[in-house]
Amino acid sequence: MTNLRIQKITSLDRPELEPYRSLKRSAEHEALGIFVVEGDKVLHRLLESDLTVVSVLLIAERLAEFEPLLRARTEKEIVVFVCDKPVLAELVGFEIYQGVLAIGKIPPPLSLEKILAASPRPRFFVAMDGLANAENVGALMRNCVAFGVSALLAGETCSSLFLRRTVRNSMGALFKLPMLESTNLVETLRELRANGMKCVAAHPCPDEKVLSHADFSGDCCIVFGSEGHGISAPVLAACDEAVMIPMANDVDSLNVSAAAAVFLYEVNRQRGKA
Repeated sequence: MTNLRIQKITSLDRPELEPYRSLKRSAEHEALGIFVVEGDKVLHRLLESDLTVVSVLLIAERLAEFEPLLRARTEKEIVVFVCDKPVLAELVGFEIYQGVLAIGKIPPPLSLEKILAASPRPRFFVAMDGLANAENVGALMRNCVAFGVSALLAGETCSSLFLRRTVRNSMGALFKLPMLESTNLVETLRELRANGMKCVAAHPCPDEKVLSHADFSGDCCIVFGSEGHGISAPVLAACDEAVMIPMANDVDSLNVSAAAAVFLYEVNRQRGKA
């Protein structure tokens, strides 16, 4: 059982509150190896996960709800800051409607070898190339968990996986998803192919193979590109094939999370899971 150090906030200048004062400065959090959780559902999923909880910041009326869950954790101690809603808004600089925040530790990075070894067969990965919008990355994570993806690979030009808006939009899905931040996505895809995985680019080009004609029965990794420019030429060249979603009325692309939902459903359909 975890010891809870429950502290009512009487001064906004306490150094322990700095991560909550700097919610919009995500680069500072990443440098410290921490991430921010916002919202009750996301906090519930953090508390259900194996990730380390550093501290929690709650409005007073939410303490009774979360105290039993916090005490059931395995950390030796968790600091719980309690305050009124106006104090919370003054501290963080904007309104937190649900009155719930937390700080967690970014987990140690996984190697591709460990991810491959732990993934059930047939393997089912997703890779991101150049996704810079935190909300889209979070929504894609949620899709990955919903459709049974066993790992998410982020290329070197993607936004950080633990930005506050990413964590929030994932609704805590990233706590369940093995992830790798690649320093060279082209080389990572080549390594996947060397391990027998087919790398398929989601590429909205009318000359490409239609989604329903692609074969996803074996080990595969679906690659999604950036919101504005799609998949970069080097990453596209590193894939085995490119596949498109057929669309009507001269629509040439979908939001990446919408496109991902279509692709991932098709993989599950072909594998008898839809």
